[in-house]
Amino acid sequence: MADESALETRIAARAKVSVDDVRTVFEAQGIPLGVPPARPRSLRIHRLRLSGVRTGALEPGAFDTTFRFEEGLTALVASNLRGKSSVLELVTWCLRGTPREKSGAIHWLREVDLDATVAGQAMAFRLNLDNEEITSAIALSGPDRQTLETLRSPDPAQNVLPLFRAASSESYAQQVQALMMQWMDLQPLVSAQKGTTSVAHGWPAYYGAVYMPGARSPSLLGDVSMSGLPGRLLQVFLDLPAAAVLTRVKTQATLMASARQRRQGAAKEAQAERAEQRTQTEAELTAARARFNQLNPPADSDSLADLAAEAKRTSTLVANSQEAWDDLMRLHRQAKAQRQRDEKLLNDVRESGIARRLFHGLNPTTCPRCDQDFAAERRQLEVQEHSCAVCARPVQGDDEAPEDVLAEAEERVKTSADAEQLAREALEHAETELDRLSSDLRAAHENLRQADAATRVPQYVQAREEVLRLEGALSVLPELSPSSDDPAEDLAIKVLRAGAKTLEDDHAKEAARLFADLNTAIADLGRKFGFAGLETVSIDRAAHLNVTSDGGHERSFTDQVPGERLRLRIAVIVALLRVGAAHQVSTHPGLLLIDSPKAEEIQDVDIHLLLEELNAVAEANQLQVLVTTADFSLAHDVLPSGSIIEAAEGKPLW
Repeated sequence: MADESALETRIAARAKVSVDDVRTVFEAQGIPLGVPPARPRSLRIHRLRLSGVRTGALEPGAFDTTFRFEEGLTALVASNLRGKSSVLELVTWCLRGTPREKSGAIHWLREVDLDATVAGQAMAFRLNLDNEEITSAIALSGPDRQTLETLRSPDPAQNVLPLFRAASSESYAQQVQALMMQWMDLQPLVSAQKGTTSVAHGWPAYYGAVYMPGARSPSLLGDVSMSGLPGRLLQVFLDLPAAAVLTRVKTQATLMASARQRRQGAAKEAQAERAEQRTQTEAELTAARARFNQLNPPADSDSLADLAAEAKRTSTLVANSQEAWDDLMRLHRQAKAQRQRDEKLLNDVRESGIARRLFHGLNPTTCPRCDQDFAAERRQLEVQEHSCAVCARPVQGDDEAPEDVLAEAEERVKTSADAEQLAREALEHAETELDRLSSDLRAAHENLRQADAATRVPQYVQAREEVLRLEGALSVLPELSPSSDDPAEDLAIKVLRAGAKTLEDDHAKEAARLFADLNTAIADLGRKFGFAGLETVSIDRAAHLNVTSDGGHERSFTDQVPGERLRLRIAVIVALLRVGAAHQVSTHPGLLLIDSPKAEEIQDVDIHLLLEELNAVAEANQLQVLVTTADFSLAHDVLPSGSIIEAAEGKPLW
C-alpha cells in the first residue's frame, strides 16, 4: 500500500492534478495503481502419457507410452519423422492450449495425459481426442504428482479437485490459457493497433519464451516480434515494476489521444467545409440582392412582401424535406443490400454444406493481421474446395442440423425483407411530402410571377427568385461550432501520460540495476555455448541485443547466423534465471523446449559443446530442458543414459 500511495502521489505531482483525480482515472480504466512483486512462476513437467491406435505400415496397433522427465537436460532421440517433435507439440498442447504445429501422427491419439507443477502446485491435464480434436478434457489439482499420476478424474477423497472442464479444443484453449495466466501471476500484454484498437496478448505469447522458435526467427525472446512483445516479455521476466501495467497505461493513453485527435480533426474539417459553403452562398446572395435592388420595386409592395415571405418559408421546407428524403434513400439502399446478401446466403446454405458449416462463423473481409482484403479467389475456393477463405485450411466437421441453419437463414431473409419494406414505405412517404412541398413552392413562385406581371419585368421576377433560393439555401447551412473539449477525457489522457512517464522512470532505475548483470551473464553463457569470438553484449528493455565479437565488430541479434541466434536465445533464458536468483525476483518459468538444435547450421563439434554446457548450466540453474535430436551418438556422448529417451533407429518414439 505504501508503494501504491507513493506512485499515485508522484503521478499526481507530475500531472499537476489531485491524488483523487489519479485514482478516479485509473479506476475508470480498470488499471491497478500498484502491483506487488510477482509470485514464483516455475513450470516443470514430470510425466507424459500417450495412448491410441497407430495405423499404417510402421508397427500398426494399439499403443500406450509413458515418458518421464527430470530436472536438467533430457534428450528425445529417434530417427527423423518418428515422433520426437510431436512430443514437444503435445506438451505444448497441454500447457499452451494449442500446439504450435499439428503433426500428422496426432490423429492416432485417443488420450494424452500430462503431469506438471505450475508455480508450486501439482496439476494434471487429461485430454481425450478424436480425429485430432479434443472431445473432453479436464485439469486437476492435487497434493502431489504421485497422487495425480494414477488419476484421470477428480477424487475428493485424495484431495484431487477439478480446475476446469472442456468439451472442445476451443474451450480447452481458452480455459488453460486463463488458468496459466492466473497461476503464473502474469498480466495480459496490451498494445495499440493503428492507434484505434488495443490487442491483448496472453499466455501463448509468454509460452513463446518456453518453446524456442526456429533460429531464423527475428525474435530474441518469444515467437512474436511484432508489437514490441520481446521487450515486454523481458521486462516481465525481470519483474521490472508493473511491466504489464505500464504497457496498459501507455496503450490506453495512446488510444484515447488518437481518438481525441481524430474527433477534433474531423470537426475542424467539417467546420472548414461548412464555412466555405456559407462564404460562397453568402457571396452569391449578396450579388443576387444587388441585382434585385437595381430593378424597380413592384406597385403593391405589401402584397408582394407577403408572397415573398411565403415563398421563402416554403423554400426552406423543401430543402429540409429533400435532406430527409436523401437520408431515407440511403437507408433504403442499405436495407435492400442487406436483403440481397441474406437471400444469397440462404441460397448458399440450401446448396452447400460448407456454407452451412460456416454459417455461424465470422466473415471478415480483411486479414486480421495485415488488414488487406481477401482475394475473391479465396472466397470461391471456400465454396468449391472447402478451404477456409481466412486461413486456407480445409474446413472439416459434420453438416450438423442443416434444417436449423436453413430456418435461421430464412428468418434472416424475412427480417431483412421486412426492414426493406419499412424503409421503402418511409421513403415513399417522404417522397410524397417532398412532391407536395415542391408543388407548394412552384405555386408560391407562380403567385409571385402573377403579382408582378403588371408592374415587373421578367428580370425582376428572376432576381427575386434567385434571392429567395439563396436565402433558403443559407438557412440550411448554419455555422458549425468548434469541437468542444471533454474535461474528463483531457484529464484521463494527462494522468495516463504522467503515469506512463512515472512508471518508465521506475523501470529505468530498476533496469540499470539488473541489465549490467544480465549483459555479463549472457556474454559468459554465449561463450560457453560455443559462440566463438564473442566479446560483449548489450541488451535493452526493448530486447534489442547488440553483439560485439571478432575484435570489436558490432552486429545486432538479427544479423547473426542461425546457430549463433540459438546460442544467444538460450543464453538469455539462462541469464534471466541467474539474475533473477541473484536479485530475488520472479523470472522465466525455467522450462525450455528446443527442437533439433543440430539442424540450425551448428557443426558437430559445436553442438557437442553446446549440449554439454547446456546440461551443466541446466543442473546448476534449476532449469528443465527438452531437446530433440536424430543423432544417437550425440546424445550418448553428452548425456547419461538416465537423461535420454530414445527409440531404436527407424522405430517410433511412441
